[in-house]
Amino acid sequence: MRAMVHHGWAERVWVRIYRALQRMYAKRGKQLPEKRVFVRGLSSRTYSLRAELQRLRSVPRVIKGKDLKLRWGPQYFNANIVTPQSHITQVLYAHYVVLAPGGRSQKHGHMNEAIFYILDGKGHEIHDGVRHDWEAGDVVAVENSCVHQHFNDDPARPARAIVIKSKPAYLFMNLLMQEVVERQPTDRTPGQPLFIPTDPSEPPV
Repeated sequence: MRAMVHHGWAERVWVRIYRALQRMYAKRGKQLPEKRVFVRGLSSRTYSLRAELQRLRSVPRVIKGKDLKLRWGPQYFNANIVTPQSHITQVLYAHYVVLAPGGRSQKHGHMNEAIFYILDGKGHEIHDGVRHDWEAGDVVAVENSCVHQHFNDDPARPARAIVIKSKPAYLFMNLLMQEVVERQPTDRTPGQPLFIPTDPSEPPV
């Protein structure tokens, strides 16, 4: 009983903190970031997982590029395609990224591998201090436990890529180390006008 009372008290405190943060972000004209689902739970009152199988068979098999919602910016933009949070996949994480002309991403590292298919543009990566150049049609592999950053070398055109990784599988096995070393820029690329990214169904502008 004491544990239940303590849990209820703690939950009320966290609700108050969350609401205070919401008000603080609202004053700045921003939304409080939503909690991110890295690994989706799976539970059942029976040994059979038939209900989950039926649910999986009912989800859409085609995801329209025009329905993807790009976020972040102003130099690096991201749109989730499939994640555990979307309740479609469990071990794969795929997203669509856009680098503004001359833009760069955050510098970060994680234990999982990743594959980038370059849709268009040209640029380079820095993987653990080593430079790797790429262009449209190339596939870039980010190895395990690698600190990396993405750069668009074209000052006039954006670069776009599809990223696929097995992050949820790694996290499920408690391979949890992932950190941001350098946050992505909050200002647009010096000398560049405001950049508006396009979704994968549209040509780059």
